[in-house]
Amino acid sequence: MATIGERLKHAWNAFTSRGEDKEFSGPLFAESFTSSPNRPRLFLRNERTIISSIYTRIAVDVADSDIRHVRLDKEDRYKEEMTTLLNDCLKNEPNLDQAPRAFRQDIAMTLFDKGVAAVVPVETTVNPENSSFDIKQLRVGEVVSWYPQHVKVSVYNEAIGRRQNITLDKRAVAIIENPLYQVMNEPNSTLQRLIRKLSLLDAADDKVGSERLDILIQLPYTVKSETRRAAAEQRRKDVEFQLRGNPYGIAYIDSTEKITQLNRPAENNLWKQITDLTELLYVQLGITPEVMNGTADEKAMLNYHNRTIKPLMDAIVEELRRKFLTKTARTQGQSIMYFRDPFKLVPIGNIAEIADKFTRNEILSANEIRQIIGRKPSSDPKADELRNSNMPAPEGSEPTPPKEGDGPNE
Repeated sequence: MATIGERLKHAWNAFTSRGEDKEFSGPLFAESFTSSPNRPRLFLRNERTIISSIYTRIAVDVADSDIRHVRLDKEDRYKEEMTTLLNDCLKNEPNLDQAPRAFRQDIAMTLFDKGVAAVVPVETTVNPENSSFDIKQLRVGEVVSWYPQHVKVSVYNEAIGRRQNITLDKRAVAIIENPLYQVMNEPNSTLQRLIRKLSLLDAADDKVGSERLDILIQLPYTVKSETRRAAAEQRRKDVEFQLRGNPYGIAYIDSTEKITQLNRPAENNLWKQITDLTELLYVQLGITPEVMNGTADEKAMLNYHNRTIKPLMDAIVEELRRKFLTKTARTQGQSIMYFRDPFKLVPIGNIAEIADKFTRNEILSANEIRQIIGRKPSSDPKADELRNSNMPAPEGSEPTPPKEGDGPNE
């Protein structure tokens, strides 16, 4: 046990042990920022519309699936999780600024906004262009330029604190293409048409909400001659001056003059077109309004995951597997897979029935079921056995010793 003197000697406090406050800017003394510069930034036209909410909803659901570096058996079935640097990146810490979930959401948001996302191994054990390598750190970048064998990628450089363009070999970068590109990123796709319509609606709203009055002043005389037009123009300036100079916006007119208000909403079919395009986009993306507001039933969520989330996750893991695992590693049974908890969408009232079926058919053990519902594993050895507890133990198996206090006279 450490003495009081040793504890005082090694004690450290974040506020009292730093001494004078310093500017920690990194090795190159980069400037500081009020917000994290490594976060993905949407195009302005996407950020200001409802498209950003659609992007965020799908990206959050994509990030809900865990990606792991695993080993397969001879039948290409999941066998075990591997303890490699790549798996540590995918599971614990992809880079200095992001947790694994934020990293996966960054991939999805970049896919939706740019159409292509580049997962760059920014730190490896050896040069990726020379031989096989182990990955220590991953970042999500944007492809700036395409070349036959290389790509120029804009990726965040933590050493200088800002994004930087670097040219890399295509074989060392996971270039993930959006499987929904034709719906989301093509210039004449449904989503891009909806964005343009929403921009027109925003422009109309800004015009209506501006300080323009849009009024007509009917004067008691005709304005066909130059003199009358000059007098009318002067009268207009007088009314404008009165309105601008008065803190309450009050002006006076002659008893023979009349005011006609024009700033009423123009009737057009813009909102109807936006509604139709939104419904069409939902159909093409495989989502529904109930999915967006969280009231979708089990069938709607299953359809959403199969039509939208699964193609996105397949595209991500296939490219990671193709670029970050060598042919030798793949022949040895290594792979990259994603896993999604199927019980998250199950109502709590159905858990008991599902648990009974899974344990009775020897699919899951009792402790695995307890882990799903958030309970601690049981210390009973039977809880780890994969067998039907309603059936007698097979011949030759050792009976489970009774616990203390379970005797017949207790």
